[in-house]
Parts: sequence; C-alpha cells; structure tokens
Amino acid sequence: MKPKIMPPTYFMILLVLAVVFNFIFPIRTIVRFPYNHLGWVLVLAGVVLNIWADGIFKKRKTTVKPGEKSSELVIKGPFKISRNPMYFGMVLILLGVAVVCGDLVSFLFPIIFIILIEFLFIPLEEREMQSIFGKKYLNYKKHVRRWV
Repeated sequence: MKPKIMPPTYFMILLVLAVVFNFIFPIRTIVRFPYNHLGWVLVLAGVVLNIWADGIFKKRKTTVKPGEKSSELVIKGPFKISRNPMYFGMVLILLGVAVVCGDLVSFLFPIIFIILIEFLFIPLEEREMQSIFGKKYLNYKKHVRRWV
C-alpha cells in the first residue's frame, strides 16, 4: 500500500516548523553563537548523503518511493552502513537546522521525524523488501543497521 504523504513532505513540513517555532516559541537557547554554525556541517552532510543515495537509486533504475516495487536491492555506497541513508540524511538536516537555530524547541522536530519514519514507513518498506528479495534482504538486514 502506497502512503498518501511521502517522507520528503513530512521532512519539509517539520523543517519549516523547526524554524518557525524557533522564532515564535523560543523556550531556551542551548547552542549559542558561534557554536550554532556547526549545524551547517550537519546540514551539508545530510544533503550530500541524500544526493549520494538518490543517485545510486537512479543509476540502478529502481524506485525510492515507499510502497512502490523495488527492482533491485541496493547495498552499495551509503547502504553498506545504513539501510535508510536517505532518512538518516533528512534527520541530519533537521538536526543541523536545530543546532543553527540553537533553541530547545527546534530539537523536537528531528525526533518527531524519526518517530514518523519508524512507525509509518520503515515497517512497510522492510516487509516489501523481504517479500521481493527474501533471504538476500534478510542477510543484508542482519549485517547492516537500520539507521547507522
């Protein structure tokens, strides 16, 4: 069953909310200038990880969309260390934005994203991958962690 709202939509909504809530509901600054600029490193790492992983999917001509049938089990590149490097990249971006904002409220949004992905998408994707690739996927799952 293909989800109606895809992970990038949740990601974008939470990204916007992290910034907006930082200004509207500042609770407590926990990362101050100039250390907050270290968040840009996390944002960049997340962007690079997403581009890298997405590029591998495009090169292999398989889908990145949850609920669509994969044509190949991708286990190269960042998929050697994480079964979900694109989700991990999105978390890094949200975490980086939280560090840049520096306010406690901004740190809620990477946590919300992880919870949404863990419950709405990963179980669906893992069942799908197991039904398509069987033992090959189960072996991959044994050797590579879900996140990192």
